[in-house]
Amino acid sequence: MGKAQKYVLLGDATYPLQDWILKPYQEDENLTQRQLQFNYRLRRAHSVIENAFLRLKARWQILLKCDDCSLELLPTLVLACCILHNVCEAHDNPFNEEWLEGAEPTELPKPCQPAPAAMEDDRAEQVRELMCQYFESCGEG
Repeated sequence: MGKAQKYVLLGDATYPLQDWILKPYQEDENLTQRQLQFNYRLRRAHSVIENAFLRLKARWQILLKCDDCSLELLPTLVLACCILHNVCEAHDNPFNEEWLEGAEPTELPKPCQPAPAAMEDDRAEQVRELMCQYFESCGEG
Protein backbone atom coordinates (compact mmCIF):
# COMPACT_ATOMS: atom_id res chain seq x y z
CA MET A 1 0.00 0.00 0.00
CA GLY A 2 3.09 2.18 -0.06
CA LYS A 3 2.86 2.87 3.65
CA ALA A 4 3.96 0.59 6.49
CA GLN A 5 1.04 -0.61 8.58
CA LYS A 6 0.89 -2.38 11.90
CA TYR A 7 -1.46 -5.25 12.66
CA VAL A 8 -5.14 -4.51 13.11
CA LEU A 9 -8.06 -6.34 14.69
CA LEU A 10 -11.36 -6.70 12.89
CA GLY A 11 -14.36 -5.27 14.66
CA ASP A 12 -17.99 -4.76 13.83
CA ALA A 13 -19.98 -1.55 13.77
CA THR A 14 -20.31 -1.44 17.57
CA TYR A 15 -16.58 -0.93 18.08
CA PRO A 16 -14.89 2.45 17.83
CA LEU A 17 -12.76 2.98 14.74
CA GLN A 18 -9.16 3.01 15.91
CA ASP A 19 -5.89 2.71 14.01
CA TRP A 20 -5.70 -0.83 15.43
CA ILE A 21 -9.41 -1.78 15.05
CA LEU A 22 -10.88 -1.86 11.56
CA LYS A 23 -14.63 -1.68 11.35
CA PRO A 24 -16.95 -1.45 8.36
CA TYR A 25 -18.33 1.77 6.98
CA GLN A 26 -21.78 2.53 8.32
CA GLU A 27 -24.27 0.95 5.95
CA ASP A 28 -26.43 3.52 4.21
CA GLU A 29 -27.37 4.55 0.69
CA ASN A 30 -24.42 6.97 0.42
CA LEU A 31 -21.67 4.33 0.43
CA THR A 32 -19.45 4.27 -2.62
CA GLN A 33 -18.78 1.04 -4.52
CA ARG A 34 -15.28 0.81 -3.00
CA GLN A 35 -16.69 1.27 0.53
CA LEU A 36 -19.22 -1.48 -0.14
CA GLN A 37 -16.39 -3.68 -1.39
CA PHE A 38 -14.38 -2.89 1.75
CA ASN A 39 -17.34 -3.89 3.96
CA TYR A 40 -17.79 -7.09 1.96
CA ARG A 41 -14.14 -8.06 2.32
CA LEU A 42 -14.14 -7.24 6.01
CA ARG A 43 -17.19 -9.50 6.51
CA ARG A 44 -15.49 -12.31 4.56
CA ALA A 45 -12.31 -12.01 6.63
CA HIS A 46 -14.37 -11.98 9.82
CA SER A 47 -16.18 -15.18 8.80
CA VAL A 48 -12.85 -16.92 8.10
CA ILE A 49 -11.68 -15.99 11.59
CA GLU A 50 -14.92 -17.19 13.18
CA ASN A 51 -14.62 -20.50 11.32
CA ALA A 52 -10.98 -20.93 12.41
CA PHE A 53 -11.91 -20.38 16.06
CA LEU A 54 -14.86 -22.74 15.75
CA ARG A 55 -12.58 -25.47 14.37
CA LEU A 56 -10.01 -24.80 17.10
CA LYS A 57 -12.69 -25.11 19.80
CA ALA A 58 -14.10 -28.23 18.14
CA ARG A 59 -10.71 -29.98 18.07
CA TRP A 60 -9.75 -28.84 21.58
CA GLN A 61 -13.02 -28.82 23.46
CA ILE A 62 -11.28 -27.83 26.67
CA LEU A 63 -11.56 -24.32 25.21
CA LEU A 64 -15.33 -24.61 25.61
CA LYS A 65 -14.87 -24.99 29.36
CA CYS A 66 -12.26 -22.34 30.08
CA ASP A 67 -14.23 -21.12 33.06
CA ASP A 68 -12.74 -24.13 34.88
CA CYS A 69 -9.20 -22.73 34.83
CA SER A 70 -7.52 -19.70 36.32
CA LEU A 71 -7.30 -16.49 34.33
CA GLU A 72 -3.49 -16.60 34.50
CA LEU A 73 -3.47 -20.04 32.83
CA LEU A 74 -5.88 -19.14 30.03
CA PRO A 75 -3.40 -17.54 27.56
CA THR A 76 -1.05 -20.52 27.94
CA LEU A 77 -3.93 -22.95 27.42
CA VAL A 78 -5.09 -21.19 24.25
CA LEU A 79 -1.53 -20.97 22.91
CA ALA A 80 -0.95 -24.68 23.61
CA CYS A 81 -4.15 -25.58 21.74
CA CYS A 82 -3.09 -23.41 18.78
CA ILE A 83 0.34 -25.07 18.66
CA LEU A 84 -1.14 -28.56 18.93
CA HIS A 85 -3.69 -27.70 16.24
CA ASN A 86 -0.89 -26.57 13.90
CA VAL A 87 1.10 -29.76 14.64
CA CYS A 88 -1.96 -31.82 13.75
CA GLU A 89 -2.45 -29.85 10.52
CA ALA A 90 1.25 -30.16 9.59
CA HIS A 91 1.09 -33.94 10.04
CA ASP A 92 -2.14 -34.36 8.08
CA ASN A 93 -4.13 -35.38 11.14
CA PRO A 94 -7.61 -34.94 9.67
CA PHE A 95 -10.18 -32.69 11.24
CA ASN A 96 -13.29 -34.66 12.14
CA GLU A 97 -16.36 -32.68 11.05
CA GLU A 98 -18.39 -34.45 13.76
CA TRP A 99 -16.43 -32.48 16.37
CA LEU A 100 -18.27 -29.37 15.20
CA GLU A 101 -21.49 -30.72 16.73
CA GLY A 102 -20.04 -30.21 20.20
CA ALA A 103 -18.69 -26.75 19.47
CA GLU A 104 -21.70 -24.76 18.33
CA PRO A 105 -20.77 -21.14 17.72
CA THR A 106 -21.73 -18.99 20.65
CA GLU A 107 -22.42 -15.33 20.54
CA LEU A 108 -20.14 -13.51 22.90
CA PRO A 109 -21.59 -10.45 24.58
CA LYS A 110 -21.03 -7.35 22.48
CA PRO A 111 -21.97 -3.76 22.99
CA CYS A 112 -25.56 -3.15 21.88
CA GLN A 113 -25.01 0.39 20.70
CA PRO A 114 -22.28 1.71 18.42
CA ALA A 115 -19.38 3.33 20.21
CA PRO A 116 -19.72 7.10 20.58
CA ALA A 117 -18.04 9.11 17.83
CA ALA A 118 -15.81 10.72 20.48
CA MET A 119 -14.10 7.34 20.97
CA GLU A 120 -13.07 7.15 17.32
CA ASP A 121 -9.54 8.02 16.27
CA ASP A 122 -9.21 10.46 13.36
CA ARG A 123 -6.00 8.73 12.19
CA ALA A 124 -7.91 5.46 11.93
CA GLU A 125 -9.89 6.73 8.96
CA GLN A 126 -6.58 7.03 7.07
CA VAL A 127 -5.81 3.38 7.86
CA ARG A 128 -9.27 2.31 6.72
CA GLU A 129 -8.92 4.40 3.55
CA LEU A 130 -5.55 2.77 2.78
CA MET A 131 -7.11 -0.67 3.22
CA CYS A 132 -10.03 0.40 1.05
CA GLN A 133 -7.59 1.45 -1.69
CA TYR A 134 -5.69 -1.80 -1.33
CA PHE A 135 -8.84 -3.90 -1.69
CA GLU A 136 -9.83 -1.87 -4.74
CA SER A 137 -6.43 -2.47 -6.34
CA CYS A 138 -6.72 -6.24 -5.75
CA GLY A 139 -9.83 -6.50 -7.85
CA GLU A 140 -12.93 -8.55 -7.09
CA GLY A 141 -12.83 -11.61 -4.86
